[in-house]
Amino acid sequence: MVDLADLRALPLPILYVGATAIFVLAIAALRLISNSLPSKAPPVFEGLPFIGGIMKFASGPMNLMSDGYKQYGEVFTVPVLHKNFTFLLGPHVSGHFFKANDDEMSQKEVYEFNVPTFGKGVVFDVDHKVRAEQFKFFAEALKSAKLKLYVPHFVREAEDYFAKWGDEGEVDFSKVFSELIILTASRTLMGREVRESMFHQVADLFHDLDMGMLPISVIFPYLPIPAHWNRDRARKELAKIFSRIIQARRESNTKEDDMLQSFIESRYEKVHGGRYLNDEEITGMLTATLFAGQHTSSITSSWTGLTMIRDKAAWAAAEEEQRAVVQKRGEELSIDALNDMEVLGRNMTEALRLFPPLIMLLRAAKASFAVTTSTGKTFVIPKGHVVATSPAFAHRLPHVFHDPDSFDPERFVAPREEDKAAPFSFIGFGGGRHGCMGSNFAILQIKSIWSVLLRNFEFELVDPFPEPDFESMVVGPKPCRVRYRRRKLTL
Repeated sequence: MVDLADLRALPLPILYVGATAIFVLAIAALRLISNSLPSKAPPVFEGLPFIGGIMKFASGPMNLMSDGYKQYGEVFTVPVLHKNFTFLLGPHVSGHFFKANDDEMSQKEVYEFNVPTFGKGVVFDVDHKVRAEQFKFFAEALKSAKLKLYVPHFVREAEDYFAKWGDEGEVDFSKVFSELIILTASRTLMGREVRESMFHQVADLFHDLDMGMLPISVIFPYLPIPAHWNRDRARKELAKIFSRIIQARRESNTKEDDMLQSFIESRYEKVHGGRYLNDEEITGMLTATLFAGQHTSSITSSWTGLTMIRDKAAWAAAEEEQRAVVQKRGEELSIDALNDMEVLGRNMTEALRLFPPLIMLLRAAKASFAVTTSTGKTFVIPKGHVVATSPAFAHRLPHVFHDPDSFDPERFVAPREEDKAAPFSFIGFGGGRHGCMGSNFAILQIKSIWSVLLRNFEFELVDPFPEPDFESMVVGPKPCRVRYRRRKLTL
């Protein structure tokens, strides 16, 4: 037995270290006991108390989810500092995540770090009643009638961009599509004035906004660092530019076929006394729209091309479909022609299944809720947890998708239709109440671009097929050179 007098004789630093070690071991033992006892709370996947969760996140979210899934299955909790992250992996346990309303599962608390970029008074800086009306404005600007007007701009920008290529050469799709997507977005979202007169200025400002979105920004969005200072300066300059454009349109009563015009004409119904959107809100919503689509569309365009080039059968099927569409509708790439391209659409969807740009989707649990796993276990996720699901992980589950690591666009065709075997099996565009409102916009945009390429070029990979770059906040392919040769598709 230890004599207290002996303990008092020890130096204080040694006592502190010893007490800390005993405390940590006690917490670890309690964690092991709690995980082994029958409980409705999710099992805790932590390792070393206090720092184990941080270390697991530091190893990369895919490694974390893979290890947690192997040990505990579809539901587990990872403590990180003062927060608990509960993972719901796969369609059997993610229904509530997608179907719950904002009073039950909230986006605001987990995405508030976007406020300095988007601005005050929009999206994640407002309560759910205001946000719901603002989302209606987004939806109105993305209706079929509007999309029909956007398609000619997609096609024209793509044709102009690729007209500058030589007869043959090497490119990196990531760079190509990053440039092209912002060109198409500048015309369809931000308007003719930006595209024709101030594209480079606005593109530079958006670049500074983008560079101000760092991993540290998620935790400390107002940290006084150069990247944040440049972000804040760029946001103020964008507000000035768009205010001038908005004022000029209102004074001249000019109407344009772009999202900016839709927002100028948008008016609240149940909040803010029924007023029109003000200039600051319009700037914020345009910024949010571009951020929501720029990286995701450029990355999906890259993966669509890379996977088709690697899979010769998929490329040949997409080429043959282009011939059939031309014979049916002529050479014009209209919205009807694009909607006919089911093969290209499946190739894109399969690329998005394998390589979704967003690794995790997050919500804050505003009320406790229960989930039941595919093996019949029921867990209760406590109020206050940050809840995460993952397209990247869920899309690779073998009990959901057959041979999930293979590129197989035919998995979406009847009678297989693997994406429909269970609700929320395919979540490349999210799902439920907060599914991606811009999905149809993105599909038409990417189909337009790849239709132009399929009709005018052939490609081959110069470098090995790239791995995903998990170091980025939005995950695209690592650099990969592709060789192109100009040719005309034979009909």
